[in-house]
Amino acid sequence: MSERALTVADVIRSRRTHKSFGPDAVPSEALDELLELARWAPNHHRTNPWRFRVIGPETLEKLKEAAGPAEAAKLDRAPTLIVASAALGGDLVQDEEDICATAAAIYAVLLAAQARGLAGYWRTPPVLRTKAGRLAVGLPDGERFLGLIHLGTPRSDPPPRERAPLEDYRFFLP
Repeated sequence: MSERALTVADVIRSRRTHKSFGPDAVPSEALDELLELARWAPNHHRTNPWRFRVIGPETLEKLKEAAGPAEAAKLDRAPTLIVASAALGGDLVQDEEDICATAAAIYAVLLAAQARGLAGYWRTPPVLRTKAGRLAVGLPDGERFLGLIHLGTPRSDPPPRERAPLEDYRFFLP
């Protein structure tokens, strides 16, 4: 007997923020599959603004040095880290749309990881808003940092957190 395939709703509702990962890095083939799916995120004028930088060991050491001892330990939580940024062109309206498109692409990565049994965590550590942090990961001027994606195998399954009821944020307008 085969198991029922996960629906999109199943994946969305089961995705959790994980902060405890197994030691093995996500294989590069799997990363390519996840990032290939990210490129299908909606983006106005098909600008493809997202940029994903998979952090290797040398870059991680540079980033940890830039972060300082108190924050460096948080960078060791997951075996695979990806810096996600949006390439911006200077047009305020298009840049806002590109930031939103990149956020959608990050979420696509997290959902695709969840569907494959991987754990994920989207962080915005302050170090990647500093000159030293940006230099450590090769983030050029003209790109806005949006997230550090932590990926790996889950050590546990965090329980769901309560969500606000639909009535708190859905409005029907006359």
